[in-house]
Amino acid sequence: MLPELTENMEEAGPKLLAAMHLSSPTCVVGKFRMYVAVWTPYGIIRTKRNPETDTYILFNPWCEEDAVYLHNEREREEYVLNDIGVIFFGDFSDIKSRSWSYGQFEDGILDACLYVMDKAEMDLSGRGNPIKVSRVASAMLNAKDDEGVIVGSWDNIYAYGVPPSAWTGSVDILLEYHSSGSPVSYGQCWVFAGVFNTFLRCLGIPARVVTNYFSAHDNDANLQMDFFLEEDGNVNSKLTKDSVWNYHCWNEAWMTRPDLPVGFGGWQAVDSTPQENSDGMYRCGPASVQAVKHGHICFQFDAPFVFAEVNSDLVYITAKKDGTQVVGAVDTTHIGKLIVTKQIGGDGIKDITDTYKFQEGQEEERLALETALMYGAKKPLNTEGVIKSRSDVHMDFEVENAVLGKDFKVTITFQSNGSSHYTLSAYLSGNVTFYTGVLKAEFKKETFNVELEPFSSRKEQVLVRAGEYMGQLLEQASLHFFVTARVNETMDVLAKQKTTVLTIPKVIIKVRGAKEVGSDMVVTVEFTNPLKESLRNVWMYLDGPGLTRPKRKMFHEIRPSSTVQWEEVCRPWVSGPRKLIASLASDSLRHVYGELDLQIQRRSSV
Repeated sequence: MLPELTENMEEAGPKLLAAMHLSSPTCVVGKFRMYVAVWTPYGIIRTKRNPETDTYILFNPWCEEDAVYLHNEREREEYVLNDIGVIFFGDFSDIKSRSWSYGQFEDGILDACLYVMDKAEMDLSGRGNPIKVSRVASAMLNAKDDEGVIVGSWDNIYAYGVPPSAWTGSVDILLEYHSSGSPVSYGQCWVFAGVFNTFLRCLGIPARVVTNYFSAHDNDANLQMDFFLEEDGNVNSKLTKDSVWNYHCWNEAWMTRPDLPVGFGGWQAVDSTPQENSDGMYRCGPASVQAVKHGHICFQFDAPFVFAEVNSDLVYITAKKDGTQVVGAVDTTHIGKLIVTKQIGGDGIKDITDTYKFQEGQEEERLALETALMYGAKKPLNTEGVIKSRSDVHMDFEVENAVLGKDFKVTITFQSNGSSHYTLSAYLSGNVTFYTGVLKAEFKKETFNVELEPFSSRKEQVLVRAGEYMGQLLEQASLHFFVTARVNETMDVLAKQKTTVLTIPKVIIKVRGAKEVGSDMVVTVEFTNPLKESLRNVWMYLDGPGLTRPKRKMFHEIRPSSTVQWEEVCRPWVSGPRKLIASLASDSLRHVYGELDLQIQRRSSV
C-alpha cells in the first residue's frame, strides 16, 4: 500500500503544483525544490527528488502587491520581457548606438544570475527585497574587490581577455562566470550596464540602461568639476583631480522604496561600474532618481555621487605662480548635458534628462543644488577674494565630422562684443582620450595670436592630419580638443573643451534562406578594411537571441581594402522581430559593429 501511495503522489505532484496559489509577493527569489508530503499513520511520505518539478520564484512586476509592480503593460514588455536592447555612447554632438543581447531567457542564464547572489553569500532573508538584491548585484557585477563577474579595464591592454567593445551581449559573460567561478575579462561601463540589465530583468525587476553625456566624476564631493590651468593655458594635471567622462552608462531599476519618504519610489539609479567605494565596496545605488532631481542627497544609497554626475558645475581656475587662483570661467550647463535611454517599442532615443534635473537656468535647478549642499555635500572651492574674470570677448570652436584615417579641421571663433581692440594668445591641444576623460597622448599642439577689432569676429582653422592621430588611437577612436586663449589687455582666460568620435566602418550582415522557426538560414558577416594598413589578429563575433548562440571566428590578417566573409548556419527557435548583432576587434581597430533586423515566422504547419 505504501509503494502505491508514493507512486500516485509522484504522478499527482506536478498537477498539485499547478493548482497552488501564487507565491507571496515577499517570497525569497531563487530556485526551490518542490515535493508533495503527506502525513500518514506510518509517518511522512514524500515524493522523490525530481528536477523537473524544481520551481523558480522571481519578482513579479505584474503583481500589484510586489515591490517591483509596474502598472503599464507596454513598459513591462520593454523593461522586463525585451531580450534585445540599445545602448547609446559616443559624444553629445555625435550620438552613436549599438544593440546589446540581454538574453535573459537563454538556457542557463537564470541559474547564472542566481549564482551571482550565491557567490556574494547573500542572506536568504534579503533575496525577496529588490533594494538589497540590486545593491548586492551592483557590487558583484564588477570584480574590483569581491571576485565578481567582470574585470574592468580602461588601459587599452586586453591581452588576457576579450576587448570590451567586442562583446555583443551578456550571455557569454554570465555563462562563463557561472561555469568557471572566476571573473571574466574585460568590461567598461556599457558592458557592466548591459550585464546588470540582464541580471535585473532575468529576476523580474524592470530595468533599463541609461547614458549620461558629459558625466562628472567628482573625486572630492564638492559638486563642482575643478579644472586648474597654468598661466599659459595648459591643464595643471597635478591640481586637477576631477574628470568628465564623454558619457557614462548605468542602470535604472523600478521598485518601491519603503525605506524613504513617500514619492521617492519608482526608478532607482544603480551602477556596477567600479568608480567609488560605498560602504566598503565598489558599488553605487539604488539611488532614487526623484531624490537626485530635487537635491535630497541625504537618502541612501549614494545619491550625492549620482547628483554630482548629472548636476555639477564646471569651473576653470588659473593657478598663478604666486600661489593665487583666479576663476576664469564657470560653465553651469556642461555636465549632464543629455541623459537618454532606449524608447519603448523602438530603437530610438528617449530623452529622460528632466527626470534627473530641472532645466538648466531655472530657479528650481539652482535650488536643487543649494539643497544638495545643505544636505551635507562638501562646499565648493573657496574662491573668497578671488577676482572672477569678466570680458566682452567670447570664444567657441567646432570640430569637423571626422572619418577614421582622414584629415579634418578644427575651427575656432573669437567674438568681440565691446568697443575695445584686443589681442589674444591662443593655444590648441589635441589628445587621444579614453571616454572617461583621461588623456593618453597629445598628438596636436598649436599656438597662434589673434587680433580682434571692436564688435567683430575672427575665425582660425587648424588642420588635423590622419598621420598625427592614427598611431595613438584607443578603444573608441575618441579625440579631445582643449582650446584656451588669454586676452592680453585684461589677462582674462577663455577656455573650451570638446570631444569628437571618429566615424568607424561597419560590419555588414546578410541572410539567405527561410526566416522561419526550425528552418536553416545562412548568415554572412562581411567586413572591408578601409585603412592603409593591414589589420592583424582580427576577431569577429556574432549573436542573436532566439536565432543563434554567441559565436566567434578569428582572421589572422585583413589586408588594406580587402574584404573577408564569415558564414554560419542558424536555426531560429523564437518567432517575431529578432536581431542579429556582430562586432569586430583587432589590435588596431575596435568598436566596429553591425546589426540586422529580422522578422521570424512561426513554423509552417504540415
